Amino acid sequence: MGKPLNVGIIGCGAIIAQYLASFRRLQQNNLINLVAVADLDHARAQAVADDYEGVRALSVDALLAADDVELVLNLTIPAAHAEVALKAIAAGKHVYGEKPLAATTAEAREVLDAAEAAGVLVGCAPDTVLGTGIQTARKAIDDGLIGRPVSATATMVTPGHERWHPNPDFYYQPGGGPLLDMGPYYVSALVTLLGPVVSVIGAASHTRTERTIGSGAREGQIIPVTTDTHVTGVLVHASGALSTLVMSFDAVKTKSPNIEVHGELGSLAVPDPNHFDGDVQLFPLGGTEWQTLPVSAGYVDSGRGFGIADLAGTPQGQEPRAGGTLAFHALEIMEGALKSAHSGQAVPIISSADRPAAVELAAIAREVQTTTTN
Repeated sequence: MGKPLNVGIIGCGAIIAQYLASFRRLQQNNLINLVAVADLDHARAQAVADDYEGVRALSVDALLAADDVELVLNLTIPAAHAEVALKAIAAGKHVYGEKPLAATTAEAREVLDAAEAAGVLVGCAPDTVLGTGIQTARKAIDDGLIGRPVSATATMVTPGHERWHPNPDFYYQPGGGPLLDMGPYYVSALVTLLGPVVSVIGAASHTRTERTIGSGAREGQIIPVTTDTHVTGVLVHASGALSTLVMSFDAVKTKSPNIEVHGELGSLAVPDPNHFDGDVQLFPLGGTEWQTLPVSAGYVDSGRGFGIADLAGTPQGQEPRAGGTLAFHALEIMEGALKSAHSGQAVPIISSADRPAAVELAAIAREVQTTTTN
């Protein structure tokens, strides 16, 4: 890939630790070079810099102006995703953001249009779809192991993030909720497995108007709930397959696989799309038991940030696998499900996204594994 891609991070909250763990491996493999970090709370940025050799703690403006920063990793809160991305693009930087791409499709469209005009790339989480779990399931579908896909189910059930997150307010405000928070993992996986969506039907509710923070300095504090906390939807794929989505902060636990895909010749149990790996199981037509498939595709032992390394190797003129087009399509699907829930009518999805190119087994991770002891 030539020289490593120089990365600056804006936002040093809890999620940064997972990116830093990946960066330490990818940096040793000459794929990514972390050079600077910034946060509105400078002390948080300084703490990262103190723990990561060669990294400078800067103000946000100084990081955006830094000549050695080629890509900005945007780890700010969702409400700030578009604002920070647009500033980075205006500074001539590539952008990779945490999900969702923006708080609304209108903001997300501004980001993509600005990037196209500036000639820079946009990437966006989740890059979990590049791991061995989703990619092995995709290969099974592409290889015809379940025949023509007919339907899928995707389920995420939890009693709520306030039980563990010390500052969970934004999860329960417009722009939050289980669909916009966790939905990107599931919707991106469904599009990766079954292709783009052309319409969506949704329904939504919330069981409580208040939540109690369960940990941290604000433990016991009551926060209001002003967004839907249980969302269901039916996604109509261009292929004709139908996916049923359930995203909840109101329930407790699900025993079934996070994603199931059903075809004319078999069914697949697909692992949690919030993780990079996990067993893929097949029950073929006429079979008697589930079979665990061998890992056959995806980045082995990958983690958050591998999408940036993948972006760094994207041929000129092509869309990154964890790219802005897929992130925009996923956001429009989720936004459409919420619109449908309140209108009672099906909502057409105007955008489209080709299934990203399949990931060959261990294309990045094999090299990483043999060059690092971290």
